[in-house]
Amino acid sequence: MEKILVIEDDRAVQRALKRLFESEGFSVDASYDGHAGLDSFRASPPAIVVLDLRLPGMAGKDLCRAIKESSPDMPVIVLSAAADVADKVLLLELGADDYVTKPFSPRELLARINVAMRHNRRPGAPDVLAFDDIMVDFSRMEVSSAGRLVPCTPQEFKILRFFAANPERVVSREELLNEVWGYEVYPTTRTVDNHIMRLRQKVEKNPASPVHFRTVHGVGYKFVK
Repeated sequence: MEKILVIEDDRAVQRALKRLFESEGFSVDASYDGHAGLDSFRASPPAIVVLDLRLPGMAGKDLCRAIKESSPDMPVIVLSAAADVADKVLLLELGADDYVTKPFSPRELLARINVAMRHNRRPGAPDVLAFDDIMVDFSRMEVSSAGRLVPCTPQEFKILRFFAANPERVVSREELLNEVWGYEVYPTTRTVDNHIMRLRQKVEKNPASPVHFRTVHGVGYKFVK
């Protein structure tokens, strides 16, 4: 039985989520504030985390960051009464897998949870990716260039992991949005181009003439070692 960790300070919402998930065959751990949620996560890691954005003790943004830093592959679904696009972008940059606005449809939430968990079960990238003088250690979430650490965001690690698992394959922008960013998060594929551009600046010797993260005009991108 797979476990969902629910971190939600509204007790009525928490009870409703517990009933919903248990009716679908999940076990549920529940916490009412950010610090308790993080302690529960560390003591007994779940299959997926569902957390509210506005929590007492530790804000949802900080909690998401802490979870992803310790377990980059842990699926995290954020719940929030706010529908601010800037909030969504920030949470996804911190590594959240999806963002659901309250009030929400229980069936839609379950669908998004299943998508996030299915992505996490897929055969992934190797633990270490090396090309030129670049070394990517996915377990430590570290990128180095000629031995020097290169700061990367959780979203950039997701992109690197996806390409490492799909070398030499032409990938459309739409597929990248779906597989890396998640469930209909962005209205445009321009965000893909912006992230690839920033990643090239960090790992390509000549970002203006990339060797590894190549553009396939009219389609998308291809990663070549």
